[in-house]
Amino acid sequence: MTLGAALDEAAGKLAAAGLDEPRRRARRLVAAALALSATEVFAYPERPLAVAEAARVAEFLRRTLAHEPLSRVLGKREFWGLELRLSPDVLDPRPETETVVEAVLARLADRARPYRILDLGTGSGCLLLALLSELPNARGVGVDRAEGAAATARSNALALGLAGRAGFVVGDWAAALAGRFDIVVANPPYIASDAIDALPPEVRDFDPRRALDGGPDGLDAYREIAAGLPRLLGPDGIFAGELGAGQHEAVAAILAAEGLQVAGFADDLAGIARCVIAEATEKTIGMNPTRR
Repeated sequence: MTLGAALDEAAGKLAAAGLDEPRRRARRLVAAALALSATEVFAYPERPLAVAEAARVAEFLRRTLAHEPLSRVLGKREFWGLELRLSPDVLDPRPETETVVEAVLARLADRARPYRILDLGTGSGCLLLALLSELPNARGVGVDRAEGAAATARSNALALGLAGRAGFVVGDWAAALAGRFDIVVANPPYIASDAIDALPPEVRDFDPRRALDGGPDGLDAYREIAAGLPRLLGPDGIFAGELGAGQHEAVAAILAAEGLQVAGFADDLAGIARCVIAEATEKTIGMNPTRR
């Protein structure tokens, strides 16, 4: 089999399965399976495939036809220019989540400060590690309920050379944490429980359910997080969290009820309010006298 024949076969099977953009998907699939660039796939259709190469393309195609995302097949995802390892215990980071990183950085006048960062529900560690890559003197802690997620995040920090400034622990949100942080970020589960079965199979069948299920209205995790923020945010601290579509007003009300000042929202590239930004106030600081 040649490279061009493998590409044609993959595109035909993807089209027959009703997957969108079958030719583009096929190029990405073949390139990933053979560790080639898209240019190489396009430029050398006559290149013969070794038996092992053809088998690897066939395996990638089989998994793609089962709606497994290519990032899961490869076991890695690029986020904020960083290559992150994935595991079954972590959510596959989406480009929309970069909105949280952008929102935080936009509010920092001095990136050289030694910020303390807390990442709640860290998963792959994507939010914390992206921020540490931009803030050279910052240090942070990532918390996740799943031991496998904390281990995955820890391995990502090590691979990126950030392990000296990032720690990862297993815990129930911030229940076991003390002290204050300058920046708290989160991408909590925010899908309503009864809506999960209707999600695309690439999400429903391959992301861990606990990273998706936000309870009956999708906001259970936000209620838990908001309750802990008054004791976690420093006097000038900010919180930035990812939102589901249409949740911005409800989440703002939850945060305000805990004494936080909602400073605004950040839209993703589709124009959806994807991130809420909130600030500590005198009221929240007063809830924890030891922080004055």
